[in-house]
Amino acid sequence: MTLSNTERKIIENSIRDVKDFPKPGIIFKDITTLLSDKEAYGVLMNHLYQRYKGYNLDYIAGIDARGFIFGAALAQMLGIGFVPIRKKGKLPYTTISEKYSLEYGVDEIEVHIDAFSAIPNARVLLIDDLIATGGTANAAAKLIKQAGASCLEACFIIGLNFFDGQKNLKEITNVYSLIEVN
Repeated sequence: MTLSNTERKIIENSIRDVKDFPKPGIIFKDITTLLSDKEAYGVLMNHLYQRYKGYNLDYIAGIDARGFIFGAALAQMLGIGFVPIRKKGKLPYTTISEKYSLEYGVDEIEVHIDAFSAIPNARVLLIDDLIATGGTANAAAKLIKQAGASCLEACFIIGLNFFDGQKNLKEITNVYSLIEVN
């Protein structure tokens, strides 16, 4: 299931471009305006619900922090659990972690070691707001597998096609981006 042209326009028109953030030359895709637009957020969440209601998911895993906004709401709509994938040092219990490369250095994300253990071979949807280079998303998909679950698909509100993030992530799991930016 994909967005209709009308749905796409409503969502696209609710996303603000912020020039030169976080540094000169970058055009930041600001989803806070989408979140505050009740029509656009409703269209988005209804679309996600319609797309994923037949996937027989057990959990949604959201990437820190904007993935929490969409993931927790969708998990509630689907009647399933939500698992946060957090930046290193933010989770209180025993974790497993995965490092990934940044433009200048390395970062790390974590998930609780027992995050998916209540359901053997849990079926998981990974969600975040945007995919660019894909480092965080790749690490998150690997963490889901390390934790004993299957990442059926990675979903993003925005996919930046001028980076290789989606292409690289497709080697690990299916990828769906609602809005593609070339």
